[in-house]
Amino acid sequence: MRDVDEDVRLMLAFRDGDGAAFDELFRRWAAPLLRYLQRMLRDSASAEELVQEVFLRVHRSRERYSPDARFSTWLYRIATNLALNELRRPRSRPAIHASTDTEEATPLRDTGLRPDEAAHLRQLARSVSAGIERLPDKQRAALCLSVVEGQSYAEIAATLDTTEQAVKALVHRARSALAANLPEREY
Repeated sequence: MRDVDEDVRLMLAFRDGDGAAFDELFRRWAAPLLRYLQRMLRDSASAEELVQEVFLRVHRSRERYSPDARFSTWLYRIATNLALNELRRPRSRPAIHASTDTEEATPLRDTGLRPDEAAHLRQLARSVSAGIERLPDKQRAALCLSVVEGQSYAEIAATLDTTEQAVKALVHRARSALAANLPEREY
């Protein structure tokens, strides 16, 4: 496995005292973890804090690290556990909306679509986003890891500490719930 996973090699080098290896792991994984945690938490500030916490835990556990699985599986398991803990807190469910008064508002641009098509796509995106937010936490995690992060069911099973069959069921239920709640469009 060490030959296959460059991240494992970097983590083993960090375990042996190479600080630059840790920096490289952070450079490689901070952005994907942030993207995943933002989807899980729907709160950028909390997601950023959790990315820092994930790497703090990686740093603290370097002496105990053992390459039993892919590094990414271990990293996402830490992130998922932190995200699920955060989601259990009552204050962790922010409202889903974006103010148009901030710099973060999406600028208008020509998409080449008719106005009714563009409006439908925006509504569909809002519906999917709201549907993902309403999913149970483990379903949301399994769906994000599968569809967005491209992980295999085996990797997701290791991350969520469950079986591949359970992951298949979680992803299926998540997709079914999303499909059932999407608005019908008349053509």
